[in-house]
Amino acid sequence: QVTLVESGGGLVQAGGSLRLSCAASGRAISTYNMGWFRQAPGKEREFVAVMSWGGTTTRYTDSVKGRFTISREIAKNTVYLQMNSLQPEDTAVYYCASHRRAYTPMTTNPADFGSWGQGTQVTVSS
Repeated sequence: QVTLVESGGGLVQAGGSLRLSCAASGRAISTYNMGWFRQAPGKEREFVAVMSWGGTTTRYTDSVKGRFTISREIAKNTVYLQMNSLQPEDTAVYYCASHRRAYTPMTTNPADFGSWGQGTQVTVSS
């Protein structure tokens, strides 16, 4: 059973930056696609970024391309989401997630991710 613990959220002014961390235990992040998703009040959970299990491929939702970067540190079994040029519309609870199965093609569908963290709040003020 994998446990994912996010940290790094907070309140930031528009144009600012935050780095979210997702510490995984019980599963090697090098064997599972790892993703970041977010959910704003009154909205469905949406895909933000994903990294393939091999670490060679990443994908982003259009609204964050060029501003957000997903990365990982194998030695710490931790995935990161660096968020720059934050905007009020980025305000949401951000979740880290692990794909249901190891060594699978990368996807962006939340239904393909079976393990989720508790979420961390990101609030961007205008």
